Amino acid sequence: MKYGSPYTPGAGTMPPYLAGRNELVDHADKCLQALAKGYPQQSVIYYGLRGVGKTVLLNTIEERADELDILYAHIEIAEKRSFIKQIANYSKKMIHRLSMSEKAKDFAKKAMGILQAFNITYNPEDRTFSAGLSDPAPYITTGVLSDDLTDMFVTMGRAAAKAEESICFFVDEIQYMKDDEMEALINALHRVNQLRLPIVLYGAGLPKVLRIFGEVKSYSERLFRFIPVAELKEEEARAAIEKPAEELGVQYTESAVKKIIELSKGYPYFIQELCDMVWDGAENDVIEERDIENTIPAFLNYLDESFFKVRYDHCSKMEHSFLFAMVKCGELPCNISNVAHFMKKKVNSISPLRAQLISKGLIYSTGRGEIDFTVPLFDEYLKRINPELKLDGE
Repeated sequence: MKYGSPYTPGAGTMPPYLAGRNELVDHADKCLQALAKGYPQQSVIYYGLRGVGKTVLLNTIEERADELDILYAHIEIAEKRSFIKQIANYSKKMIHRLSMSEKAKDFAKKAMGILQAFNITYNPEDRTFSAGLSDPAPYITTGVLSDDLTDMFVTMGRAAAKAEESICFFVDEIQYMKDDEMEALINALHRVNQLRLPIVLYGAGLPKVLRIFGEVKSYSERLFRFIPVAELKEEEARAAIEKPAEELGVQYTESAVKKIIELSKGYPYFIQELCDMVWDGAENDVIEERDIENTIPAFLNYLDESFFKVRYDHCSKMEHSFLFAMVKCGELPCNISNVAHFMKKKVNSISPLRAQLISKGLIYSTGRGEIDFTVPLFDEYLKRINPELKLDGE
C-alpha cells in the first residue's frame, strides 16, 4: 500500500471513523450542552462485552466535554488501585480551577478544606494537598466513606454552581470498583442530584455492572441511565471497514467486506485489528477476499497469543475446565447445570468457580442460572487450543 494503515487497533484507541454510535454520542452531546448551561443531568453507565468500543465511546464524549469547557476527569479503575484516591486527586485539580472564580472562592476554600481532611482519612500516604489557596478552616471527616465523599461532592458542586461551571467524571472499567467505593459514589451522586448541582458521571463496564449496582443500591436504576453497547450491525460494520480506506483511495470488494464481517462478528476491536493486518499485506488499491483469506492465520494467531491468552492464563486449571465445559454445552449462553454435568460435579460445588470467573471479568450472568463469555469469540479460541474440549483430569 502507498499509505500506512488508517485503522487503529488497540485498547480504547480512537478509530478514524466511529461507526454505529451516532445516536449515543448525540444524546450525550445534548446532555453535556444542557449541563454546561447549568441544568443537571442524569448520569450514564454504558455496558457491554470486551471489544465493543465502550472506552472509545467514553473518549469521544470526553472530547465533547472538553470542547464545551466542562471540568472533567478520566479515571480508569484497576483491580489493585484505589478509586477513592484517584477521584480525590482529580477533585483537587477541579477545586483549584474553581478557586479562580471570585464568586466561588469561599465555596472552593471550604471544598479544599474538606478535601484535605478527606485525603488524610482515606489516603494516609499522601498528606500534601495544596492548590495555592490560603490555609482553609479546619474540617474533619466522619470516617464513613459514603458520608465523607458525599460531603466533598456537595461542597465541590456548590462551588461549581457559584462559578457557573460544571463537572463530569468519566469512569472506565467501573466493574472493578469495590462495593464500599461504589456505594459511596452512588450516595454522593444521589445527593448531588437531589440538590440539582452540576456534577455528572459517565461510566463504562462489563454487563455485570447492572447486577452490582442493583445489589449495592436499589435506587441506582433511577439515578443512572444504563445503556447497552453491542456489536455493530451489518451496515455499521461495513462503514467501519470502508470509510477509512475510501479517504486513501482504497476500496474493498463486496465479498471481502462480507468476509471481514463474518470473521469479526461485527465487534469494532476485531474489525480494526483484522483490517489493519489486511492493509499491511495487501498490494493493490482494491482489497479482495483472497487478501482476507491470506490474513486469517496471522489474525487468529495474534488474537490467540495476546487478546485471548492473557485472559486464559489468568485462570486456574479448575477454572479452565469450567470454561471448556461451557463450550461443550454447545450453545451460549449456557445453563450452569449443564456445565456441572460436563464437569461431573454438583452445581453448588462449581458455584465458587463461577463467582471467581465473574470476578475476573471472563464470564457474566445473562439470566437466572445462565452464563456467557464477556470476551467475544472466546469459545472459538478455546476450541482452537483444546479441539477435543478435554477437562482437567480426563
